[in-house]
Amino acid sequence: MFSPSQADVRRFFCDVHAKTRSGAPMEALETLAGQWVAEHPEYHGDLADVETALQRQYAGDDGRTNPFLHLSMHLSISEQCSIDQPQGIRQAVELLAARRGSLHDAHHEAMECLGQMLWESQRAGRPPDGQAYIDCVQRRATGD
Repeated sequence: MFSPSQADVRRFFCDVHAKTRSGAPMEALETLAGQWVAEHPEYHGDLADVETALQRQYAGDDGRTNPFLHLSMHLSISEQCSIDQPQGIRQAVELLAARRGSLHDAHHEAMECLGQMLWESQRAGRPPDGQAYIDCVQRRATGD
């Protein structure tokens, strides 16, 4: 399993932002990440300086979202949908995107479900419940 460090993740997104700005060639994952970075111009300042990004703490007490966590969740959901893992997530996110009229908004709602699943998993000391995650996204898509 691939387990990048916090520094690795921050460098990755900072590099993607720099490559996007300079027009440098990117690999497929970087291109996908670059699309999510483009959707969040409010994070561009956080991504502009690698050294500052590596040192910055996001405790949440200042009302700011951790841009690296947020972008990582977008990327995770994109990858989950591309391989439909957990099985059914692609359809659930597509339904939610159709209902909201926006893939971006659907991702934000799916992030809430993903975060809830991970929190419950950690709290209970159990593996993540993929079905509960999909069910949460589907409830949001159907309004149930």
